[in-house]
Amino acid sequence: MTVSAQASVVLFAHAHPDDETISTGALIRELVDRGTRVVLLTASRGERGEIVPAVRQLIGDDADALTAARERELQQALSVLGVSESYMLGTPPARATGKAQRRYLDSGMRWVRPGLAGPADDVPPGALSVAEFGEVVADVRALIDTVGPGLVVSYDDNGGYGHPDHHRIREAAMAAATDARVPFAELAASPGPDVEWFDLEPHMRTVQDALRSHSSQLTVDGTHIIHSGGQREPITTSVGLRLISD
Repeated sequence: MTVSAQASVVLFAHAHPDDETISTGALIRELVDRGTRVVLLTASRGERGEIVPAVRQLIGDDADALTAARERELQQALSVLGVSESYMLGTPPARATGKAQRRYLDSGMRWVRPGLAGPADDVPPGALSVAEFGEVVADVRALIDTVGPGLVVSYDDNGGYGHPDHHRIREAAMAAATDARVPFAELAASPGPDVEWFDLEPHMRTVQDALRSHSSQLTVDGTHIIHSGGQREPITTSVGLRLISD
């Protein structure tokens, strides 16, 4: 039996709004259609995400307006994907018992080379990537204890494309899952002997519709995404899960 079929509850841990759809939208919808209870944890509100020009004209550099927009976009996308349970890291139940609620900020990033991101030169205080690691792990563990997943899913060890927030939530989710004795699986971009592979082309239209919800960040052009900086990327429907042993 495959790792996904063994889990009646799957928790996805992502860094920012839109990551859930770009990286795992088709997989999320597939699991929902199978009757799996899918829960999403989002670590930050994407306050430093690049904005498409049309939206930039409307909100300028208003960080609060962008935050509110990205929160709305996330809920719209999840509605399309069929997910009704989503939580923000640092907000109960994704907050360790006895700790005051907190907001983990988007760390930002810079392009090291095409396709590979690195740390920003101006990481703000309170950003996810510089938060105390044990605190982040404890908050993820609190949500695991609440929802009782049979599987936790997050990025590979490169954070997908190197974003520091992707790295941090992957490492924290893996540590929390290991501590809770819950299987952890990383996303895999290609098939392999140790990969449960999903060819999910029939979910393309659903993923396209969910991506359109994230209109501050990207534009959908057929089977491609055009990011705010003009980068063009094929929409992902095929994805794998690789179980990581502790």
